[in-house]
Amino acid sequence: MSRIRNHKAALVVGGLLAVVAAGAAYAYWTNSGTGSGSAATGTNVGITVTQTTTPSGLYPGGPTASLAGSFTNTNAGKVYVHQITATIGTPTGPNIDGTHPCLATDYQINGFPVTVDAEVPATSGGTWTGASIQMLDTGSNQDGCKGATVPLTYASN
Repeated sequence: MSRIRNHKAALVVGGLLAVVAAGAAYAYWTNSGTGSGSAATGTNVGITVTQTTTPSGLYPGGPTASLAGSFTNTNAGKVYVHQITATIGTPTGPNIDGTHPCLATDYQINGFPVTVDAEVPATSGGTWTGASIQMLDTGSNQDGCKGATVPLTYASN
């Protein structure tokens, strides 16, 4: 009789274990949900354009003087440089006064925009050439421009 009891007890315990195991296998909730996240792009700074030539000795109606330079990409990634442009600023100098002006229009830059069309790697650079500056003969007194400095501002795109 004890054998039958042991056998029944074993069947009951086995059955319980099967129910518990089945419950563990299916003991979770199904669900759905939503969420959000984001990613951000970086920014960059403009390249640095530098003039490497130093034209001097300009005079009214004189020859052109070459302008050339370099550019540097200080960004962490590559950038594309299409063109270099330049503008003439207001000249400064020791002979400029109300009677003897020196204006940006006394000068002319030629060859701009300079086309570069180059992909420039991070922390690298390149060069540009092919431009010039000259002092125009305006037909009026240009004594104010004697010894003047003509600022040039460069940009790239």
